[in-house]
Amino acid sequence: MMAAVRLLLRTVSSASSCAHSGSGTALLRLSPTCSSRPRAQRRHAAHFAFHPDPVPTKYGPTVKMNLFQSITSALDNTLASDPTAVIFGEDVAFGGVFRCTVGLRDKYGKDRVFNTPLCEQGIVGFGIGVAVAGATAIAEIQFADYIFPAFDQIVNEAAKYRYRSGNLYDCGNLTIRAPWGCVGHGSLYHSQSPEAYFAHCPGLKVVVPRGPVQAKGLLLSCIADENPCIFFEPKILYRAAVEQVPTEPYHLPLSQAEVVQEGSDVTLVAWGTQVHVMREVATMAQEKLGVSCEVIDLQTILPWDIETVCKSVVKTGRLLISHEAPVTGGFAAEISSSIQEQCFLNLEAPIARVCGYDTPFPHIFEPFYIPDKWKCFEAVKRMINY
Repeated sequence: MMAAVRLLLRTVSSASSCAHSGSGTALLRLSPTCSSRPRAQRRHAAHFAFHPDPVPTKYGPTVKMNLFQSITSALDNTLASDPTAVIFGEDVAFGGVFRCTVGLRDKYGKDRVFNTPLCEQGIVGFGIGVAVAGATAIAEIQFADYIFPAFDQIVNEAAKYRYRSGNLYDCGNLTIRAPWGCVGHGSLYHSQSPEAYFAHCPGLKVVVPRGPVQAKGLLLSCIADENPCIFFEPKILYRAAVEQVPTEPYHLPLSQAEVVQEGSDVTLVAWGTQVHVMREVATMAQEKLGVSCEVIDLQTILPWDIETVCKSVVKTGRLLISHEAPVTGGFAAEISSSIQEQCFLNLEAPIARVCGYDTPFPHIFEPFYIPDKWKCFEAVKRMINY
């Protein structure tokens, strides 16, 4: 029931800025989604353009998939090859809010793909038990914003299970999936990026893909990994990101960043949706400033690939990190500190962070909160002119 309420709230959230504007007529004139004429509500344009990767050739035949279909394909491959694998969470039996598990219950049965009560703590606690018993547990938290009731189970139980038993027992077969990140109209409870909370916890792996090809390969690697993994899926990319994805199972390495664009003057580091923002920034910097930017997709937040980032910063002398979460205590701070310690003599300018503000995620002002390409481009200009 609560899941349905959440879906309803998401559906009407963009309309509420008009309904509650009151006397703010100037704001109404500025808003592209509000009009005095009755017509269908339109959402704000996305703050990025998706850049598909080249078609992978080494994993066999490919099919055009968006991101949620690539997730479904990874889960389908897992259920087909591992008879112990089970998928559970709120509404996963009918496909979930974002349709990532659609058709799997009909194909594999209600004993392997099933709904749970609306209790995130219970979902993860159950998943720990399933994994400790030797099965493969794939838990879905309906939105990453609602993962916090399960925080104790994840941090104090799942992450420490192997250590506390001296490696006699572990729950490494547990993977927790959750839609993550901003969408431009999700407001307080449907736009958060909580990866930094879990990056402080040894014993976990935290992964965020940038597109369908990475999503399938990284998710399969998380499921196969011997540690509990949290897999955050950029919800704005579920349908916006479309690529040719291999139909057969394949694995992409965890804790390995990818240089998606080489450059010589500035290193741009991001993950998830923000990688595509950085790609646009790199294009703008080249066209407007003649500045060559190297773009790195971190992919795994914990443990992160410091070697790849260091190698790039030694070459470029400048580093810009961007994420959607608030700037204070965000994972960009950890990257900045580590690179400053190891690459201090190579830096030509202070390390820059372009992130969300230290406020809750707003509603009608969400487009102003997002660290878009213009904010990042200004940061590049400041570094070049330092």
